[in-house]
Amino acid sequence: MEKIRVSKLMSEQGLCSRREADSYIERGWVLVDGVPVTELGTRAFPNQKITLARQAQSQQQASVTILLNKPVGYVSNLPEQGYRPAVELIKPENRSQDDKQPLRFSAAHLRGLAPAGRLDIDSVGLIVFTQDGRIAKQLIGQDSQIEKEYLVRVEGTLSAEGLEKLNFGLSLDGQPLKRAKVSWQNEDQLRFALREGKKRQIRRMCELVGLKVTGLKRIRIGSVVLGKLAEGQWRYLRADERF
Repeated sequence: MEKIRVSKLMSEQGLCSRREADSYIERGWVLVDGVPVTELGTRAFPNQKITLARQAQSQQQASVTILLNKPVGYVSNLPEQGYRPAVELIKPENRSQDDKQPLRFSAAHLRGLAPAGRLDIDSVGLIVFTQDGRIAKQLIGQDSQIEKEYLVRVEGTLSAEGLEKLNFGLSLDGQPLKRAKVSWQNEDQLRFALREGKKRQIRRMCELVGLKVTGLKRIRIGSVVLGKLAEGQWRYLRADERF
């Protein structure tokens, strides 16, 4: 059996993200078989027991996750020239009045807050920002199985064969796509449910079957729905919500 970096083991076990693991290790908040680990790059066997100190657990419990209804024109991650990052919308005046979480907004809630997944600049809808590496891994980790649902307005003619291909049979970047669930929502709008997220995937899928996307809105991530959250507004993830 080969030893593996403790931070990688922690990520694989869902304890936290690798970045958080390194931070906890530096602070002495990680124990391997009950012994504190303080040196980055430390390795352990996969069958050794890794636990978090009380301080790390408290920090995780204080982490926030925020749901935003992103408008067109904002980028979901790092700012691009001429465009603003969606995280700029997370400020007190944009908080939904329907958000009943008892949390009082604090500047500390923006510290380390990162988008867990992309949403194109010309797309709208649900995007998740989180301080919790466990949630980030759940949503965008390599083995993530979280389904995301979209309403997609299209132009063009779609044959029955084309609809079948959207569900299964297309390839992007030289790789076959996972099986999707695609159906007509109404005469000019499709409903997509995907378990992967290649760059501009839906738009590129539609191009392959002769359709042009004129509007795209993400309405669900896992079991968390956009609901009545207004465009440009945000709310905290409720304690009873799970992706």
